[in-house]
Amino acid sequence: MRPLWSPSHALPDLAPEAKGKTVLILANPTSGGYNPRKLEKIQSYLTEAGCRVTLRLTTHAGEIGEVAADPRLAVNVLAIAGGDGSVNDAIAGFQTNPAAPDLAVIPCGTANVLAHELGLPSRPAAIARAILNHRTQPLHFGLANGHPFILMASAGFDAEVVHGISLALKRKFGKLAYVFTALKIGMSRESSDINVDVDGQKFTGKLVVATNGRFYGGPFVVCPDASVTTHGLHVLVLRKDDPVSAVRFGLALLMGRVHKAKGVTVTAFEKARFFAKRPVAVQIDGDAFGTTPVMIEAAKDELAIVVP
Repeated sequence: MRPLWSPSHALPDLAPEAKGKTVLILANPTSGGYNPRKLEKIQSYLTEAGCRVTLRLTTHAGEIGEVAADPRLAVNVLAIAGGDGSVNDAIAGFQTNPAAPDLAVIPCGTANVLAHELGLPSRPAAIARAILNHRTQPLHFGLANGHPFILMASAGFDAEVVHGISLALKRKFGKLAYVFTALKIGMSRESSDINVDVDGQKFTGKLVVATNGRFYGGPFVVCPDASVTTHGLHVLVLRKDDPVSAVRFGLALLMGRVHKAKGVTVTAFEKARFFAKRPVAVQIDGDAFGTTPVMIEAAKDELAIVVP
């Protein structure tokens, strides 16, 4: 079969050790952001530069985690082509792999908040160049009931939306699916108080977000002091979710001033517990994660992630 695309020139300014590098590109072909032409371009650039590259498409749910956990995974770089949920699956698998390779991310999912955090490129040539140059930074993460999350773990309205969104709607409308689902749930929901025990301090709110990075829901800054490349978590507590408070929170989110908004508390922590009188929905990295109670803590380990 004739390839969809072939490179017209080699990538300049590559590190000498690029030749011979082994790379596995792992992609979910059923995801909304799946782009075979983009992946073929990246594979062609890497191969032309002297890498041994395998492009593998998943065939069942959970396969990314299975591949990442396999101790026989003998590659220099595992490149995940997908959104934040796919990266989360890889990191979960790495927890039981004694010789996990370095991680690279090819942003092509519905949500790519980690790409914003690290300033990852989206163009094929730039992605290939980053993998070839192989400059890494430490990637820190949190644990929710022992399960890793890279970006956030939250309880409240946003988690209800994640629980309520249909896969078909998400594939058809992308990010707009979250808006449609939020409007539908928002008209009929009855919020609950969420109790938070943060390193001995106690808070109560309607929305609680443990964040490992600066951004939330895309390019919206919620905690300027946080970074996925440094150890430690922050918790954001929205005390009320009445219409006025919700509008104020939304405007502050758009302006990047949530951490200074009225009715919002942001606190650094090592361990926190979210609990409520009745179960409240929880999500991690944009995927449903059961209900409260949930114990949140900063992981002691770190991973190496490829950056530009």
